[in-house]
Formats: sequence, C-alpha cells, structure tokens
Amino acid sequence: MKAVWKFRSLYLLMLPILAWFCLFSYYPMARGIIISFQEYRLIGNRPFIGFKNYMTVLNDSSFWDAFTNTFVIGSGILVLGFVMPIVLALSLNEVFQTWFKKLAQTIVYIPHLFSWIVVGGMWIMMLSPDTGIVNQLLHLFGTSKPINFMTDSTSARWVMILSYVWKDMGYFCILYLATIVSINPALYEAARIDGANRWDMVRFVTVPQLFNTMKVVVMLNVLNVLKIFEQVVAMRNGAVAKKVDVLMMYTYQKGILEFKIGVATAGGFILIITTLIIVFAVRLIIRYDEG
Repeated sequence: MKAVWKFRSLYLLMLPILAWFCLFSYYPMARGIIISFQEYRLIGNRPFIGFKNYMTVLNDSSFWDAFTNTFVIGSGILVLGFVMPIVLALSLNEVFQTWFKKLAQTIVYIPHLFSWIVVGGMWIMMLSPDTGIVNQLLHLFGTSKPINFMTDSTSARWVMILSYVWKDMGYFCILYLATIVSINPALYEAARIDGANRWDMVRFVTVPQLFNTMKVVVMLNVLNVLKIFEQVVAMRNGAVAKKVDVLMMYTYQKGILEFKIGVATAGGFILIITTLIIVFAVRLIIRYDEG
C-alpha cells in the first residue's frame, strides 16, 4: 500500500483508461457471454438455453463456409502480407536517390490511410470489364474477351487477398525500413572487408536484423486476418458472396439482418476463441517472446 500511495498520481492518471476499457470492452464482453447462452429477445424474458446457440452455429453449413473462406483468404494474406513488404523494403533500401526513395515511400504508404470504401471502389474500377485498367492491359497483351474479376468465383478470393495486401503493404514496409536504418553500419563494413558483395550483405546482414520486426508483422497480421469485415462489405456481391463471406460477415448477417442475437454472439465468441488459439500457436512457432 505504501508503494500505491507513493505513486498515487500515476494510478489516478490510469483510472480513466481503466474505466474506458471496463465500460467499452470488458462489460460488453461479459454481457455477450451471457447473451450467447440465452434465447435473446428485445422485449420480454430471455431464458437461458445452455449451449443451444453454439450447437446451432456449429451445425450451420454457412458458418463452415465462412470459416473456410476466412482460413483460405487469411492464409493468403499472411503469406503475401509477410513476403511483399520485405521485398519492397529491401528494394527501396537499394535506391540511392533520396528524393525518389521518399516519393516511393509516400506512394506505397498512402493506401493504408484510405478507408475500405475508397479502396474497394478503386479496385472495382481497376478491375471493371469495360473501362478497368487491368482488362485494358490484358487486351494489349492479346486477351480478346474481358474478364469480370469481381463476379468470377475463381478470382474473388484472390481479389480480396491482393487488395488487402496492397492496402497495408506500405505500412509494414515503413516498419522494415525503420529497422534497416537502425542497423549498425559496422556490420556492413565488416561484411565488405570479408569480401561480401551487395547480395551477400542483404542476405547475411540485413535480413537477419529484420527477424524481430518480422515477428511483430506476423503477429499483427494474425490478429487482423480473422477480423476482416469492412473489406468484404465494400467489395462483395451476390455472385461471389459464397466464396468471400467470412466469419465476421456471418455474425453480422445473423445478428443484424436476421436478428438472431444469441446465435450471432455465440458465433462471435467462437471467433474469439479461434483467434486466441491461433495467436498463441503462432507465438510458440515463431518464438515471439525470444529476442
């Protein structure tokens, strides 16, 4: 208690933050757990029905379709979202013209600032079969018939993966570039004295120094891929809905559109549990807590 009293001003500063989390995070979560075990009604009694809502979710084929879509799209995002920023950062690091490097960093970072409504509209325009730049380029290379990427079920998932990676690639690239700048120049000098060429220095000096940043990027992507929602809302349509609807979309449809609040809440908590399991598994695999 003496330590608490000694640092009482710091604890007082923490109270508004704790109150915020309790009011807007932990209380809604506790209420959600209760609702997931109820037959929820807006008015009247809300009887407890045990695990019936959870069994309804687990026996729903649309839930497993959404789970499969989330796994496939999320896996693609994890792989490409890990590789592409590294390639981009290493490429920009090799640029010696300062003005061009800053311009390129700005260009690749700007999409991260846009909302998914803006990004979705941009991709829909670019992939349009009539006036889209992608189909126009394909036509120049000999493709006679335009491809409607946004309504083609075979390409729908790839559109989601690539647009997601494209939007956030610049942000993660900046993280890698910040780490590269902080690398001790003596390591490069020692490698140069040992006869290393430019590729050897990238391979044996730069990349190993990025390992801790790589772990952070992997964890950020793992935390985010199961929460994909705005992108799907902005870019889906009836022709490809079955291929791109994810778990968050499933809870939205059950809770908001069908007003099955108990079922939607149960689906949400299954998503939370799945996220926790995947996060802890990835932490162990990449040894996140080891420096």
